[in-house]
Amino acid sequence: MSVPAILSTLRTRQATSPALTWYGPDSERIELSGKVLDNWVAKTSNLLVDELDAEPGIRLLLDLPVHWKTLVWALAAWQTGCTVILGNNPSNSAAAPDITVTASQESLDTVEGTVVAVDLGALALRFSGTLPAAAVDYAAEVRSYADTYMAGDEAGEDFTALHSSLGAGLTLTYGQLAEAADGGSAQTLLIPASADLPAVLAASLRTWAAGGSVVLAAAEVEITERLLAAEKITGRLEA
Repeated sequence: MSVPAILSTLRTRQATSPALTWYGPDSERIELSGKVLDNWVAKTSNLLVDELDAEPGIRLLLDLPVHWKTLVWALAAWQTGCTVILGNNPSNSAAAPDITVTASQESLDTVEGTVVAVDLGALALRFSGTLPAAAVDYAAEVRSYADTYMAGDEAGEDFTALHSSLGAGLTLTYGQLAEAADGGSAQTLLIPASADLPAVLAASLRTWAAGGSVVLAAAEVEITERLLAAEKITGRLEA
């Protein structure tokens, strides 16, 4: 199932039911219904297109940890036809990213080109670090964009959707990404933040495509029986 089809499922069949729940540090819990998750993705997609000139084939380096905002960014990048890059910033100028999305102050201070600063705080209204003059502040900008996304040019099935240098490395076309989203089940899947990001993305797509829900837990969060029962966990992705 393609990412646009998954998003359609989220805003229709799962509009009011939990689609993504985040357990973060300091007792942080964020729950997004299918419609709210789709709204976040739409706003981010509109920011990508309207402010960052994203179009099919644009290379986007996703320099973020496993986090609910990371999933939003991945979905938005694929909805707009970008190539998502995970891992080291390619030194080859021909393969260098057009857009870097990061929560790292070090990256903000050193990366050249178009940079988006993402504050991982749940209620952040602006980036809490030092924002370079040319950087886009995601928290400050994203809420002003529309809750719906009007699709423009779409990436062809042979376009590269994902290029990861993490672990053994992985490259998927848009056609292969859609195939990777098939075969899931309508479960409530617990995903620890210690899992590899490519595996997190793939498992989340499969779960949503089947009508299920994803629960992400930060490394600092203790997975207790109470949490498992409260969220009605029926499956677990091993780190």
